Amino acid sequence: MLHITKRLGDLGLNRGTSGNCSVRNASGFLITPSGMTIDEMSSESMVSMDFSGSIIGGGAPSSEWFFHRDILQHRPEVGAVIHTHSVFATTLSCLRKDLPPFHYMVSVAGGANIRCARYALFGTQALSDVALKALDGRRACLLANHGMIVLGRDLDVALAVAVEVETLCEQYLRALQAGEPYLLTDDEMSEVMERFKGYGLWAKY
Repeated sequence: MLHITKRLGDLGLNRGTSGNCSVRNASGFLITPSGMTIDEMSSESMVSMDFSGSIIGGGAPSSEWFFHRDILQHRPEVGAVIHTHSVFATTLSCLRKDLPPFHYMVSVAGGANIRCARYALFGTQALSDVALKALDGRRACLLANHGMIVLGRDLDVALAVAVEVETLCEQYLRALQAGEPYLLTDDEMSEVMERFKGYGLWAKY
Protein backbone atom coordinates (compact mmCIF):
# COMPACT_ATOMS: atom_id res chain seq x y z
CA MET A 1 0.00 0.00 0.00
CA LEU A 2 2.80 2.42 0.79
CA HIS A 3 4.38 1.75 -2.62
CA ILE A 4 1.08 2.37 -4.45
CA THR A 5 0.39 5.49 -2.40
CA LYS A 6 3.79 6.86 -3.39
CA ARG A 7 3.17 5.92 -7.03
CA LEU A 8 -0.10 7.87 -6.96
CA GLY A 9 1.87 10.90 -5.81
CA ASP A 10 4.68 10.39 -8.33
CA LEU A 11 2.13 10.13 -11.15
CA GLY A 12 0.36 13.30 -10.02
CA LEU A 13 -2.88 11.46 -9.35
CA ASN A 14 -2.88 12.59 -5.71
CA ARG A 15 -1.22 15.54 -4.01
CA GLY A 16 -0.78 16.56 -0.39
CA THR A 17 -3.25 14.67 1.77
CA SER A 18 -5.84 14.12 -0.97
CA GLY A 19 -7.01 10.66 -2.03
CA ASN A 20 -6.77 7.28 -0.35
CA CYS A 21 -6.59 3.55 -1.05
CA SER A 22 -7.53 0.27 0.58
CA VAL A 23 -6.86 -3.43 0.15
CA ARG A 24 -8.78 -6.46 1.37
CA ASN A 25 -7.17 -8.65 4.04
CA ALA A 26 -8.16 -11.58 6.26
CA SER A 27 -9.78 -9.45 8.96
CA GLY A 28 -11.46 -6.91 6.70
CA PHE A 29 -9.31 -4.29 5.00
CA LEU A 30 -6.33 -1.98 5.33
CA ILE A 31 -6.81 1.69 4.49
CA THR A 32 -4.55 4.72 4.33
CA PRO A 33 -4.66 7.07 7.35
CA SER A 34 -6.47 10.37 7.68
CA GLY A 35 -4.78 13.73 7.12
CA MET A 36 -1.28 12.43 6.47
CA THR A 37 0.88 13.46 3.52
CA ILE A 38 2.51 10.81 1.37
CA ASP A 39 5.95 11.75 2.69
CA GLU A 40 4.79 11.26 6.27
CA MET A 41 3.36 7.78 5.69
CA SER A 42 5.05 4.50 6.53
CA SER A 43 3.87 0.90 6.36
CA GLU A 44 2.94 1.18 10.02
CA SER A 45 0.64 4.13 9.26
CA MET A 46 -1.93 1.94 7.52
CA VAL A 47 -5.12 1.37 9.48
CA SER A 48 -6.74 -2.05 9.85
CA MET A 49 -10.56 -2.15 9.96
CA ASP A 50 -13.28 -4.77 9.89
CA PHE A 51 -16.51 -4.63 7.91
CA SER A 52 -18.48 -3.33 10.89
CA GLY A 53 -16.39 -0.16 10.67
CA SER A 54 -14.37 -0.87 13.80
CA ILE A 55 -10.66 -0.04 13.93
CA ILE A 56 -8.57 -3.15 14.62
CA GLY A 57 -5.17 -1.52 14.55
CA GLY A 58 -3.60 1.84 13.79
CA GLY A 59 -4.78 5.42 14.14
CA ALA A 60 -7.56 7.34 12.39
CA PRO A 61 -8.58 5.93 8.98
CA SER A 62 -9.25 8.02 5.90
CA SER A 63 -12.53 9.88 6.21
CA GLU A 64 -13.66 8.01 3.10
CA TRP A 65 -13.57 4.60 4.82
CA PHE A 66 -17.33 4.29 4.32
CA PHE A 67 -17.14 3.68 0.58
CA HIS A 68 -13.99 1.59 0.85
CA ARG A 69 -15.73 -0.66 3.38
CA ASP A 70 -18.98 -0.85 1.40
CA ILE A 71 -17.33 -1.56 -1.96
CA LEU A 72 -15.17 -4.34 -0.56
CA GLN A 73 -18.13 -5.78 1.33
CA HIS A 74 -20.54 -5.73 -1.62
CA ARG A 75 -18.09 -6.57 -4.42
CA PRO A 76 -16.31 -9.85 -3.50
CA GLU A 77 -14.35 -9.85 -6.77
CA VAL A 78 -12.68 -6.56 -5.79
CA GLY A 79 -9.47 -6.71 -3.77
CA ALA A 80 -8.43 -3.05 -3.83
CA VAL A 81 -9.97 0.43 -4.07
CA ILE A 82 -8.21 3.66 -5.06
CA HIS A 83 -9.68 7.15 -4.75
CA THR A 84 -7.99 10.17 -6.33
CA HIS A 85 -8.49 13.90 -6.79
CA SER A 86 -6.55 13.85 -10.05
CA VAL A 87 -6.81 16.96 -12.23
CA PHE A 88 -8.73 15.79 -15.27
CA ALA A 89 -11.07 13.31 -13.59
CA THR A 90 -11.91 15.97 -11.00
CA THR A 91 -12.43 18.60 -13.70
CA LEU A 92 -14.90 16.36 -15.51
CA SER A 93 -16.60 15.49 -12.22
CA CYS A 94 -17.15 19.21 -11.61
CA LEU A 95 -19.12 19.31 -14.86
CA ARG A 96 -21.13 16.37 -13.49
CA LYS A 97 -20.72 14.55 -16.79
CA ASP A 98 -20.51 10.82 -17.43
CA LEU A 99 -17.53 9.83 -19.56
CA PRO A 100 -19.19 8.55 -22.76
CA PRO A 101 -17.80 5.99 -25.26
CA PHE A 102 -15.71 8.51 -27.22
CA HIS A 103 -12.78 6.05 -27.14
CA TYR A 104 -12.76 2.28 -26.94
CA MET A 105 -10.57 2.33 -23.81
CA VAL A 106 -13.56 3.59 -21.81
CA SER A 107 -14.46 -0.10 -21.65
CA VAL A 108 -11.60 -0.74 -19.18
CA ALA A 109 -14.10 0.45 -16.57
CA GLY A 110 -16.35 -2.51 -17.41
CA GLY A 111 -19.02 -0.91 -19.57
CA ALA A 112 -19.89 1.53 -22.33
CA ASN A 113 -19.41 4.59 -20.12
CA ILE A 114 -17.97 5.77 -16.83
CA ARG A 115 -20.75 7.19 -14.70
CA CYS A 116 -20.57 10.31 -12.56
CA ALA A 117 -22.22 9.75 -9.19
CA ARG A 118 -24.42 12.57 -7.94
CA TYR A 119 -22.95 14.91 -5.36
CA ALA A 120 -22.80 13.93 -1.68
CA LEU A 121 -20.68 15.29 1.18
CA PHE A 122 -17.24 13.70 1.52
CA GLY A 123 -16.71 11.19 4.31
CA THR A 124 -20.39 10.22 4.62
CA GLN A 125 -22.55 7.16 4.16
CA ALA A 126 -24.50 9.20 1.59
CA LEU A 127 -21.39 9.44 -0.59
CA SER A 128 -20.83 5.70 -0.28
CA ASP A 129 -24.42 5.03 -1.34
CA VAL A 130 -24.19 7.11 -4.53
CA ALA A 131 -20.75 5.69 -5.32
CA LEU A 132 -22.00 2.11 -5.07
CA LYS A 133 -24.84 2.96 -7.46
CA ALA A 134 -22.47 4.55 -9.99
CA LEU A 135 -20.11 1.56 -9.72
CA ASP A 136 -22.82 -1.02 -10.41
CA GLY A 137 -21.32 -3.23 -13.13
CA ARG A 138 -18.28 -0.95 -13.35
CA ARG A 139 -14.75 -0.74 -11.95
CA ALA A 140 -14.54 3.06 -12.08
CA CYS A 141 -16.75 6.07 -11.49
CA LEU A 142 -16.49 9.80 -11.04
CA LEU A 143 -17.78 11.55 -7.91
CA ALA A 144 -19.51 14.86 -8.64
CA ASN A 145 -17.34 17.86 -7.67
CA HIS A 146 -14.85 15.52 -6.03
CA GLY A 147 -12.74 13.01 -8.01
CA MET A 148 -12.78 9.36 -9.02
CA ILE A 149 -12.91 5.85 -7.56
CA VAL A 150 -11.38 2.82 -9.28
CA LEU A 151 -11.43 -0.86 -8.39
CA GLY A 152 -9.20 -3.83 -9.11
CA ARG A 153 -8.52 -7.37 -8.04
CA ASP A 154 -5.34 -5.94 -6.46
CA LEU A 155 -3.66 -2.57 -6.05
CA ASP A 156 -1.57 -2.90 -9.21
CA VAL A 157 -4.67 -3.40 -11.37
CA ALA A 158 -6.53 -0.60 -9.58
CA LEU A 159 -3.59 1.75 -10.22
CA ALA A 160 -3.59 0.82 -13.91
CA VAL A 161 -7.31 1.60 -14.11
CA ALA A 162 -6.76 4.95 -12.34
CA VAL A 163 -4.05 5.94 -14.83
CA GLU A 164 -6.26 4.99 -17.76
CA VAL A 165 -9.32 6.83 -16.44
CA GLU A 166 -7.31 10.00 -15.83
CA THR A 167 -5.89 9.78 -19.37
CA LEU A 168 -9.37 9.28 -20.84
CA CYS A 169 -10.76 12.26 -18.93
CA GLU A 170 -7.95 14.43 -20.27
CA GLN A 171 -8.52 13.22 -23.84
CA TYR A 172 -12.28 13.79 -23.62
CA LEU A 173 -11.92 17.31 -22.22
CA ARG A 174 -9.42 18.18 -24.95
CA ALA A 175 -11.72 16.71 -27.63
CA LEU A 176 -14.58 18.85 -26.32
CA GLN A 177 -12.44 21.95 -26.88
CA ALA A 178 -12.26 21.10 -30.59
CA GLY A 179 -15.89 20.08 -31.07
CA GLU A 180 -18.30 17.28 -30.24
CA PRO A 181 -16.59 13.87 -30.27
CA TYR A 182 -18.14 11.01 -32.24
CA LEU A 183 -19.26 8.26 -29.89
CA LEU A 184 -18.91 4.53 -30.42
CA THR A 185 -22.13 2.52 -30.55
CA ASP A 186 -23.22 -0.06 -27.99
CA ASP A 187 -22.40 -2.81 -30.52
CA GLU A 188 -18.91 -1.40 -31.09
CA MET A 189 -18.27 -1.17 -27.35
CA SER A 190 -19.53 -4.72 -26.87
CA GLU A 191 -16.98 -5.90 -29.44
CA VAL A 192 -14.21 -4.15 -27.51
CA MET A 193 -15.25 -5.67 -24.19
CA GLU A 194 -15.33 -9.12 -25.78
CA ARG A 195 -11.81 -8.58 -27.14
CA PHE A 196 -10.58 -7.40 -23.73
CA LYS A 197 -11.52 -10.76 -22.19
CA GLY A 198 -8.25 -12.11 -23.54
CA TYR A 199 -6.20 -8.93 -23.68
CA GLY A 200 -3.28 -8.39 -21.30
CA LEU A 201 -3.88 -6.77 -17.96
CA TRP A 202 -7.58 -6.21 -18.62
CA ALA A 203 -8.14 -9.96 -19.03
CA LYS A 204 -6.88 -10.42 -15.47
CA TYR A 205 -9.17 -8.00 -13.71
